[in-house]
Amino acid sequence: MIRFNNDYNKPAHSEVLKAVMDISDVSYPGYGLDELCEKAKAEIKKYINKPEAEVHFLVGGTQTNFIVITSALRSYQSVISADSGHISVHETGAIENTGHKVETVAGKDGKLTAAQVKEVAENYRISGVKEHITEPKMVYISFPTEYGTIYSKKEIEEISAVCKEYDLYFFIDGARLSYGLAAEGNDVTMEDLAKFADVFYCGGTKCGAMFGEAVIITNKSLMSGFRSYMKQNGALLAKGWLLGAQFNALFEDGLYFKMAKSSVKYAMKIKKAFKDKGIKTYIKSPTNQQFVILSRGQMDKLSPKYAFEYEGRYDEDSHIVRFCTSWANTEAEVDELVKDIERL
Repeated sequence: MIRFNNDYNKPAHSEVLKAVMDISDVSYPGYGLDELCEKAKAEIKKYINKPEAEVHFLVGGTQTNFIVITSALRSYQSVISADSGHISVHETGAIENTGHKVETVAGKDGKLTAAQVKEVAENYRISGVKEHITEPKMVYISFPTEYGTIYSKKEIEEISAVCKEYDLYFFIDGARLSYGLAAEGNDVTMEDLAKFADVFYCGGTKCGAMFGEAVIITNKSLMSGFRSYMKQNGALLAKGWLLGAQFNALFEDGLYFKMAKSSVKYAMKIKKAFKDKGIKTYIKSPTNQQFVILSRGQMDKLSPKYAFEYEGRYDEDSHIVRFCTSWANTEAEVDELVKDIERL
């Protein structure tokens, strides 16, 4: 079975595994207070031009979203998200489980606009019954989105401006950040994210690490007590050096960016194969996630050999499926899929 169902179906990039194996006989202090974590933080900071920023390592994406959002909000405050946002559709109500409302708006291609954020914030500002409704206090987007689409620098800057106007925190989920940065036409850098967001993270779990996400906090008001909140909610890993070793391997020589380029290149090859066959895409994505519309017969022909993700029915006779490439896919696997698409 050749897997294109997600980007975390193999353990880790060989250089990441080697970095962990190289320290197997070394002992370190616990909870991320070690030289490997400090080195990894320094490597990440080279890309953001924010020496005063804090970097924290957590284990997984849902955990990271939960910790970042709930540590920032008071009990009556809520977070604004596109209706397709990960915190709304794929985290089992983790945010709501803490008592915080996720205020969803209809996204376009998975994205929020500054105008939508402004409308939600302004509706609260002019409300005469503030004590009866939740206060929107944070804006959540992901880069790339759940549909593999990306924001332009201008779009991020515009959302940031609205957040500043209404005193909202701006949080960017970067679970698949490397694939977004590697996308053709992308004009956003990590330095831009650090400039415009109050907090964002570099995903590792889906981007070559065994596990782990690196949270970068640029807003000083969100820094106080963050480690304490992590510990209180089971997010402070005792063997923190395992995260430090992995992120050092990813960022020290730019591996984080290099391996994403091949993944995106493979995704574009698959995208072209479907297009050449006359098979429609559900949404235009420049990243490693490709959504296409297949008939049941086409799905049945591909499914014995390839794992892909079923997204839902498109109409009576066709279905939306996702093919997702990763750092682990090979050109031979992609070429084989392309040949089988041609035979559909």
